Amino acid sequence: MLKRYLSGLLLVGALTCCAQLAAEEVAVVDGRGTTVRLPQPAQRIVSMAPHLTEQLFAVGAGGQIVATVDYSDYPPAALSIPRIGSNNAISYESIVGLAPDLVLAWQSGNGGEMIARLESLGLTVFVDVPDSLAAIGATLGKLGRLAGTEREAERVQLQYQSKLAELRRLYSRQRPQSVFYQVWDDPLLTLNGEHVISEVIRLCGGRNVFASALPLVPKLSVESVIAANPQVIIASGEEHQRRAWLKDWQTWPMLDAVKSQRLYFVPASLLQRHSPRILEGAELLCRQLQAEHHSGPQPGFRAGGE
Repeated sequence: MLKRYLSGLLLVGALTCCAQLAAEEVAVVDGRGTTVRLPQPAQRIVSMAPHLTEQLFAVGAGGQIVATVDYSDYPPAALSIPRIGSNNAISYESIVGLAPDLVLAWQSGNGGEMIARLESLGLTVFVDVPDSLAAIGATLGKLGRLAGTEREAERVQLQYQSKLAELRRLYSRQRPQSVFYQVWDDPLLTLNGEHVISEVIRLCGGRNVFASALPLVPKLSVESVIAANPQVIIASGEEHQRRAWLKDWQTWPMLDAVKSQRLYFVPASLLQRHSPRILEGAELLCRQLQAEHHSGPQPGFRAGGE
């Protein structure tokens, strides 16, 4: 009788142990459609992109990052994280030496060759494909599961989704306006309709004048911008660059955007990083696009915070 009782206890213990192990296992589908599995939430994470570093901090997992890449500068705590290179040139030896549980990669920024090399070294890689505003929100939840910070991730994800819904309600039905979004000045670069920033422009009631261009980041001539004749020009770049970029367009007074002085600036860190802060950039852009619906053109340059 005692032997049977002890055998039963052992069986219950084994089943409980297996159930606990199963409960600790983590599985999410990444941007490629690949299922990424971990035996337990990752405690040592390498982030291969500034926006992924930012997202990890957002979901409460910043302390689990053991290395990241150049330009990972937000939040300020990210500046103290060791670097293993840039988004397109990394030290594989350093990454392997860190023995990470998980590597977070950015498909378009890191590239397929780098991702394949990381996986060939036996590393578990989650690949982010932030091709829409909804995808950015979904990644928050996935990173929370991978890092074991589901509760914080759920809170941030709901906050993000609520903000996005509010922006859609406020702005998406406004009268469409043609927009040129300037990524760089020399060479002159923009983004086509497949980029998430083009979705932001649509969200705000705008129309990207180069939506049909190829590739994702087309190189332009000034003549092509003049031919497109946008009603609004949005300059990206850094704070010190914006006045020069916007001033350059003043030499083309035939542009509708110049005639009405609808030349604006949105910090690149708000719109060009696929993190929750993209909605801060979206709100600023929306306000800029819709400001002229309530007042006449104003002279000079306008930008966030001014």
